[in-house]
Amino acid sequence: MTARDTPSGTPGNKGISVTHDLEPHDWSNEETAAYEAAVEAVNGAVGAYSALIAAEEAKDAPDPAVIEAARAAQGRLAKERERLRSADREQIAEARSRYADLAREVLAGLT
Repeated sequence: MTARDTPSGTPGNKGISVTHDLEPHDWSNEETAAYEAAVEAVNGAVGAYSALIAAEEAKDAPDPAVIEAARAAQGRLAKERERLRSADREQIAEARSRYADLAREVLAGLT
């Protein structure tokens, strides 16, 4: 393993970023804002599941199946967030809408 292969923050790392091999990509301000909004929508859905987990755990008799399902949903959302591609405008628009709606639905179930 060379210093180039060594993860940042580990002994032997010479401060070379793992992103130095990425191809350049010019993002417009609109693409950047839309991508960040999509990521935040996914994060909002993950947070909604966190609220669901906390509410279930606070019950006198929490249902382990509810907690397990919410944690599984959080895992799926994390993978979906990783698959977002800033240049795919349709994917980004769909993600913004779908995950914002999902967060609202999960939170609505808490009341």
